[in-house]
Amino acid sequence: MAWHLTIDREACSGHGLCYGEAPDVIDSDDQGDPVILEDPVPEGELEAAQRAVQMCPEQALTLSED
Repeated sequence: MAWHLTIDREACSGHGLCYGEAPDVIDSDDQGDPVILEDPVPEGELEAAQRAVQMCPEQALTLSED
């Protein structure tokens, strides 16, 4: 099974906490909006991705398994 991060762009306010929690999985684009760098989330980055989801004050990140 693979894990995938998704961003609700309407909910995201650009706080940037996710970048700090999972810098190898999430980064910002030129406008400061988050972008997913790795899809699916690498096994070694799963805990960091989970922390990013938990830290998002807008609950704009979702981690799902397929």
